[in-house]
Amino acid sequence: MYIEVSQDFRKKTKAAVFSIAIFVFVYILLFLFTIALALGCIAGGIAIIAAKPMFITLMLGAGLAGTGLFVFFFIIKFLFKKHINDRSDLTEIRRNDEPELFRMIDEIVQEAGTNAPKKVYLSYDVNASVFYDSSFWSMFLPIQKNLTIGMGLINTTTKQELKAILSHEFGHFSQRSMKVGSYVYNVNQIIFNLVNDDESYRNSVEKFASISGYFSIFAALAFFFTGKIKWVLVKMYNFVNIRHMALSREMEFHADEVAANIAGSLALEESLLRLELANNSYQNVLSFYDNRYSKNESSKNIYREQFFVMNFLAEQSEVESKNGLPNIQLSESGLFNKSKLNIENQWASHPSQKERITKLRALNIVKEQDNLPAKNIFKNFQETEEQITSKLFSRVQYQKQKTDLEFEEFRSEFEKQYQKDSFDKIFNAYYDNKNPDFTVKESELTDEISFDELFSKEKVEWVYTLIALESDLKTVEAISKKEYAIKTFDYDGKKYKQTEAKTLIPTVKKAIEDIKEKIHQNDTVIYNYFAKKAEEQQKKADFIQLYKSFGEYDAEYDDQYKLYIDLMNATAFMNTKTPFEQIRKNFSDLKPLEEKLKYQITVFYQNEMLIKEMNEEDLKDLKFYTEKEHPYFNNNEYMEHNLQLLMKAINYLPYFLHRKYFYKKKELLKLMKELEEQNSIAKIS
Repeated sequence: MYIEVSQDFRKKTKAAVFSIAIFVFVYILLFLFTIALALGCIAGGIAIIAAKPMFITLMLGAGLAGTGLFVFFFIIKFLFKKHINDRSDLTEIRRNDEPELFRMIDEIVQEAGTNAPKKVYLSYDVNASVFYDSSFWSMFLPIQKNLTIGMGLINTTTKQELKAILSHEFGHFSQRSMKVGSYVYNVNQIIFNLVNDDESYRNSVEKFASISGYFSIFAALAFFFTGKIKWVLVKMYNFVNIRHMALSREMEFHADEVAANIAGSLALEESLLRLELANNSYQNVLSFYDNRYSKNESSKNIYREQFFVMNFLAEQSEVESKNGLPNIQLSESGLFNKSKLNIENQWASHPSQKERITKLRALNIVKEQDNLPAKNIFKNFQETEEQITSKLFSRVQYQKQKTDLEFEEFRSEFEKQYQKDSFDKIFNAYYDNKNPDFTVKESELTDEISFDELFSKEKVEWVYTLIALESDLKTVEAISKKEYAIKTFDYDGKKYKQTEAKTLIPTVKKAIEDIKEKIHQNDTVIYNYFAKKAEEQQKKADFIQLYKSFGEYDAEYDDQYKLYIDLMNATAFMNTKTPFEQIRKNFSDLKPLEEKLKYQITVFYQNEMLIKEMNEEDLKDLKFYTEKEHPYFNNNEYMEHNLQLLMKAINYLPYFLHRKYFYKKKELLKLMKELEEQNSIAKIS
């Protein structure tokens, strides 16, 4: 199969190759400089020793020679660096284990015109990737790639979709023109290693400096020279990397086209649209068990649970099903993204999902579909799921013998937790990312209005349009201050130069004010609608009290959260090297803040609603922390146990603040829902 690369691909390939050529030129200059410096330092060192042989000249000569050699080693150290990918989380499978999966891989390899993977691994997550160990020499020597397939991906795709995703991964290596991407990647890694991965180098120089006070002077000199070299290399890294990222975007489009030619446009589109939900579902299950760590509970089959959660969340969002899987539409995936701003992000290595799907639809390549579950490819997928799940949970250190939660219990507990931690669907996501308006005034409703009108799709879109506009404003302001290195951008379909960004700010601000006024008017009607229904049901005092109470807490929230920020700033010194006297002074200065923390934590843990989800050990630690004084530094040493208590209390502060906020909001919305339900019943009767 041959697919002609686009003009954009050719253009960005040339730009990437040009940037590499510039890097090579600059690197050669630096290399020659370090050779000259090393030879000069060695010659200078010999001359010092020869001029007057004695201990001090011997040390100075050796130190000067060491400076030159260390600077030279800095510039060549990447030649000996090999990047080995961590495989501890991967499980290798062989052809004899899963022949049908390997048949699919063979078909893809043959159609894509590339080489078969050296090894195939299963991973825990919702992903597929091709990886290889690399070094400087891998730019010149052929490398066999390895394929990783996530269990969470297999579990949530059809056979055709899995084939499309794997075809995309091999599409990156399907043509000779694609190899430049690997080459640019290696150059990027080399520069990155030179600039960032210098811990062993720094340790060697510091060890050299520790031999003698004389040598420490020359170690500082070596660091001075390498610091200047690093500054040049950072500039080169940015220069090469920005062109690599632009090329990577084109490579993604090209790999999508390869996948569409092998498995069809629709299969890749539908799998891409479901990917976020599938991954979100997997993360939800992991979070569920994170909260059960203290109860020594684990999963027998996390992927069965992921599949349930994916379909449960789809059902909650009223997403239709196709082939037994949620069929996410492009309009649904971007429902809450109302931004008018379009910047071609030159630092993004992947194009947006919308861009990819638009191109896939333009290709419109139709292939025969095999819509059976991808898991059917495996001999015994359930057994494999359980083995991978067992391996995943083996990394957790439980206090006692762990217990596998039965699926039915998981389902019941998850549904219960979901309902408890989310706002009712009756409000149509209107309040998911906004609060009731606390500035509204009570007034008579002039027109009869329905509940559905107040929370219609149009009104919900107002909320998300405001969120997008406020985000756009921040970005446009940043562009006007030249915080983004771009020349042009689009806003609401019109192209602007960076220098014109400032003139756009008033337009965006006006749009924000207009949409805010619309939402405020709707919130005023909402308040008065529910005040009227509450009065009809003799619950007006309850409604006003809950509304007022939530508003008061909303006003207090920022001040209370500021205590957390102040505490984090006041304890930041523990992460840096600090003189003993300063440490003692810092802990003394911390006392007033700590008293406030203890008071707040005590108030919070006396609230049954807030502590019912906490594990007993954390609650016990918080009570012990608040009831006693704890020294944190003694005999010039930190007291680790007490510091852990302090940090646990600090980290629980935002948790308590967030949970209290959530419960106050949920309590108000629950009453509003009950008022509407009673109103509906009254209408029927």
